[in-house]
Amino acid sequence: MLRYAKSALAALVLLASPAAAEMELSFYLGWQGVSDSNGSGTLPGGAPFNRKFNWDGKPFEAPIYYGGRATWWTSNNFGFGVEGTHTKAYASAGDLAALGLGRLELSDGHNIITANVMKRWPGYFKGSNFTPYLGAGVGLAIPHVDAQVIGATNRTFDYEQTGIALRGIAGMKYDLNDRWALFGEYQITWSDNDITLDADPAVPGQVPGRLSTELTTHAINFGISYSF
Repeated sequence: MLRYAKSALAALVLLASPAAAEMELSFYLGWQGVSDSNGSGTLPGGAPFNRKFNWDGKPFEAPIYYGGRATWWTSNNFGFGVEGTHTKAYASAGDLAALGLGRLELSDGHNIITANVMKRWPGYFKGSNFTPYLGAGVGLAIPHVDAQVIGATNRTFDYEQTGIALRGIAGMKYDLNDRWALFGEYQITWSDNDITLDADPAVPGQVPGRLSTELTTHAINFGISYSF
């Protein structure tokens, strides 16, 4: 029994050692936009709609666009970790007018949470402190939905888990020293969203509305990393 326990412990050490090689914490700001998307569903009460939405990211308006991730780098320069990004999406004035809405925005975040796999190439540029990297992630979209029908006595104002999300990353890191680094990167996120629009409690028997749409964001990030 002791022999088997020692063997199991040795196997765990071998598996854990590469994963414990380095942890990196990264934080970033940047510019983020949102592609137009087709959206369909019903307004509260059941009126159907189907249209192309013209979204705006407004990354520099409060609350601003930002994100962060934790990556555990292995000895073979693959990384595994988690990332959260506070993207945003605002429906255009034309969309609001067409649907009879006073507001429709994911402005406290169209929050994208993913588990990531990363790959980096230190020494790719010989004699340089630059390191290129790529990454991809899969997870969930958890937006804060802020919507109101014109004339309604209430508004939808809450976090919702609206569907699956995917992330792609391509970037370059510049090492300042063995702990700190600066980086710039391009990110794309995609999410499949099924959003609930709350019914008006002042209208007896009114059913909630729904908005189904796929959102794609594009971002140029600049940030700082700390490794330990």
